[in-house]
Amino acid sequence: MTALAAVLRELLACGEAAALVEVTALKGSAPREVGARMLVAARAIHGTIGGGQLEWEATRRARALLASDEPSIVMEVPLGPEIGQCCGGFVSLRLRRADEASRAELEAIEQAEGEGLPLVLLFGAGHVGKALAAALAPLPFRVRWIDGRAGEFPDPPIKGPEVVVTERALAEVDAAPAGAACLVLTHSHALDSMICAAVLQRGDFAYLGLIGSRTKRVRFERGFRELGIPEERIARLVCPIGGARLKDKRPEVIAALTAAELLQALAEPTANGQHRATGEAA
Repeated sequence: MTALAAVLRELLACGEAAALVEVTALKGSAPREVGARMLVAARAIHGTIGGGQLEWEATRRARALLASDEPSIVMEVPLGPEIGQCCGGFVSLRLRRADEASRAELEAIEQAEGEGLPLVLLFGAGHVGKALAAALAPLPFRVRWIDGRAGEFPDPPIKGPEVVVTERALAEVDAAPAGAACLVLTHSHALDSMICAAVLQRGDFAYLGLIGSRTKRVRFERGFRELGIPEERIARLVCPIGGARLKDKRPEVIAALTAAELLQALAEPTANGQHRATGEAA
């Protein structure tokens, strides 16, 4: 996810003026939700309030604000023919000159939002692991990227995921909250099997994805049954990840499709308010 507080810190350190634009209210259909934000500087935009004519007009007004003496303005925008959009809703925007107080406020908001995001445990820093870390970085997840081999993580690091260098993979599974997701892509089939078994034995993860073929899945399932793991839990395992019919095995393609699987698994609550269990039919 875009960390606007960090962007604003850099802008302020360079003496570059910026305006903070925030969706404060809406009615009907709109491109973004209340709380969506973006930073507008003289030559760049960071974040988005939904694009299109709405964002273009907000950007124009934000830069006009920066050129004036006004500290803030409010925009009331009907999303209809007047601005060439057909959403049919109504959006209220607050535009204000960004300063240190704005940065501190953004930092607190983003920290609170981050703590409320679903946790994804990503085991493995190989080619697909790296592609997945990059694919998940801008998405609404907290990602713990775990591998015992420190040298496998990229340098410079991918912004977003928390890198955890440890051989104690099962301790990471034990410490995860209920409703977390787990992606298993290590260099060792034995380690893959142990991690998956620990997740299935807990039974409260929202998603468990394993890289590999159908043959690997069948072999692993046999081992899970020997451990006494119930069939309904074993059925929740997603393997292959990214879609069983996938023919393109490039890491970036697998990562993109797997990220979509995670979004569905973690963003669709069931009737009782819990996240849909891995493999559960919609």
